[in-house]
Amino acid sequence: MADGAVRRSRGAPNVRGQSMPTPSPGFALTLRAEAPADAASTRRLAAAVGDAGGVLTALDVVETGTDRIVVDLTCDAVDSDHIQVIADAVAALDGVGVRTVGDATFLMHIGGKLEVSPRVELHNRDDLSRAYTPGVARVCRAIATAPDEARRLTVKGNTVAVVTDGSAVLGLGNLGPAAALPVMEGKAALFKRFADVDAWPVCLGTQDTDEIVRTVELIAPVYGGVNLEDIAAPRCFEIERRLREKLDIPVFHDDQHGTAVVVLAALTNALRVVGKKLADTTIVVSGVGAAGTAIIRLLAAEGAGDIVACDRSGVVHRDRPGLDDSRRRLAERTNAGNRSGSVADALRGADVFIGVSAPDILNGEDVAAMADDAIVFALANPDPEVDPVQARRHATVVATGRSDYPNQINNVLAFPGIFRGLLDASAREISDAMLIAAARAIADTVAAGDLHAGHIVPSVFDPDVAPAVAAAVRDASRTRT
Repeated sequence: MADGAVRRSRGAPNVRGQSMPTPSPGFALTLRAEAPADAASTRRLAAAVGDAGGVLTALDVVETGTDRIVVDLTCDAVDSDHIQVIADAVAALDGVGVRTVGDATFLMHIGGKLEVSPRVELHNRDDLSRAYTPGVARVCRAIATAPDEARRLTVKGNTVAVVTDGSAVLGLGNLGPAAALPVMEGKAALFKRFADVDAWPVCLGTQDTDEIVRTVELIAPVYGGVNLEDIAAPRCFEIERRLREKLDIPVFHDDQHGTAVVVLAALTNALRVVGKKLADTTIVVSGVGAAGTAIIRLLAAEGAGDIVACDRSGVVHRDRPGLDDSRRRLAERTNAGNRSGSVADALRGADVFIGVSAPDILNGEDVAAMADDAIVFALANPDPEVDPVQARRHATVVATGRSDYPNQINNVLAFPGIFRGLLDASAREISDAMLIAAARAIADTVAAGDLHAGHIVPSVFDPDVAPAVAAAVRDASRTRT
């Protein structure tokens, strides 16, 4: 195989003859191997990767000698253990030695993913005297006289704090603030990439609600908005509520509202595909944590007619014993028919299923019991509530939270544009009207001619999404004021 040639191999069957999970770029590796300098070596190396279930994305000969060659194999694996399986398979080839195995994800994180870069040039004493002393003193006095000038004359007007306590990091649980930092760095990078918003991680060494609220209150003067991230329920609700009461900048818990916005956008287009109206549908929501509660609230604000909430104990209804305060309030606002039973029971005849709960709680038969032209959003990650392949046999529209299936429900479609709009409008709060406007903007980014069951949301890389969302939020903010 020639230098730089690319071969994509299929995931090989495992020992039981079933297909392995799909390899992912999140588990990419570069393996440097030494092999005999003959025509068959690169072919054998590529075959070894494929036979081990990896997806080869690049093969580069980096050194050539009379007897030996050195080859870099770049490929995707299923998980960390699979990386080692692939390395062992290559090392087992006759005459082949593995020099190094590099994990592309860890290599990307060396030194962190963010840096601070000045926006002004500092070439000489004149520049220095204006950017720092003595000239900066006049800017300080101007802000002291008119505090709102901080939005125009400092980073405040384009800066968001990404705040976490590390108590609910991805699906990994309570890892603490240091382990949460890579996620917050990634979030900040997405803010910059998609909306040119300068965001910075604020990982707090406390999980006490009062301390979190007080700390964010104290640092708030620097920021134009606060994005709460990966804070466990139910504390996240109180933290957001109290910060919204205390601060004069928008506070947005992305795990709640970002998810809700994208779900509403996707559902808007899914209903267009099947020819149904939101007010006429029965919607079953599995999961009443941060995301599920926010989804229910936003759907209701947009006019959803009949929403049934479910948790691990089944349908949330007014007569169910042992409901906590949040579930009791939920029961009062949903399930008008006071239905009871399991999630599967609730699904019978329902038009829409939205899962933000746990893997494999449903099967194809449960989906088959739904109404005609059913819509299924199985958003648990990495394994959804129902196998998407099974769901597609019975539902017209299926979406997941995964990038390897069509219709990925991804918060990146929402939060960059939302904060861009909030900052541009110098907004002091965020309302349901702004969130609904954002959802409608995302939905409308998919042109009518491109809308179908396998394409209900735009790509996260669609350059039209963030500007459209920002404009919608900006307009909704100005209408409110």
